[in-house]
Amino acid sequence: MLILAIDTSAVASAALVSDDALEGVVASFSTEDTRSHAEVLAPGIEDLLVSAGVTGQDIDAIVTGVGPGPFTGLRSGIATARTLAFVWDKPLYGLMSLDAVALEVAESTDAAAEFLVVTDARRKEVYWARYSLADGQLPQLEDGPHVSFAADLPDLPAYGAGAGLYSDVLRADPGFSNEQPDALYLGQFALARLAAGGKLLDSTPLYLRESDAQVPGPRKRAL
Repeated sequence: MLILAIDTSAVASAALVSDDALEGVVASFSTEDTRSHAEVLAPGIEDLLVSAGVTGQDIDAIVTGVGPGPFTGLRSGIATARTLAFVWDKPLYGLMSLDAVALEVAESTDAAAEFLVVTDARRKEVYWARYSLADGQLPQLEDGPHVSFAADLPDLPAYGAGAGLYSDVLRADPGFSNEQPDALYLGQFALARLAAGGKLLDSTPLYLRESDAQVPGPRKRAL
């Protein structure tokens, strides 16, 4: 199964993952900029396909991170995923973006049995979720996602850029203090869950709060 995974909940990233490839990875890219999603995502996906020697018709499914994340950035990835799924006539699934960091933690560290994944929500807040981990199992979501002040989070080991940003009040792991959700791990998580007979989400975004943009009210007519 060949999956195109996309996530723009923080940075813009995309990956091709397959259960036939070594470690599941065919190709991937990720930016460091959290504000240029619309400009880099489509060209990046095009380059991924070319480098892997595949076309949209070779893709079996598309998976998009559904957040939580800021409104504009998150919308870019979901809209791109929906458009490609429609044009290529492929199934589209959603997966919570924090799951990508949780899987990276599980694969890369001796993680505790319970831990937090924390990303920056701006406005001096963070997006977070609590996970449990058992040997040989995917990280299990226990609570969340939420948007809160960092000081209000449970006292557990914390991973992700949000934890690094507020390391004065969180038990941030220094090796993961800049980590953002990445489509590579999102795709691997999706492959593993589908292989185990699990279900994924739809592409409904998890904004958790309203957009900063406000619709202007009716203008008063001058007398």
